[in-house]
Amino acid sequence: MKALDIIALLLVIIGAFNWGLVGIFQFDLVAWLFGGQAAIVSRIVYGLIFVAGLWCISLFFKDRDTVSDH
Repeated sequence: MKALDIIALLLVIIGAFNWGLVGIFQFDLVAWLFGGQAAIVSRIVYGLIFVAGLWCISLFFKDRDTVSDH
């Protein structure tokens, strides 16, 4: 996997974890860590997770049968 794929997948997992907390406990971890949903840092994190989710759509279309030379 390319580094960008790994970073995007990690951000999507963080987003899924955060949504799970919101759904089960009504607790937004990102907002809690960075000063509320309207805080600029929280909005940046939400935006990065959104972009990572869009990027991960491309993972469905990547050829997994290729052999790479290491």
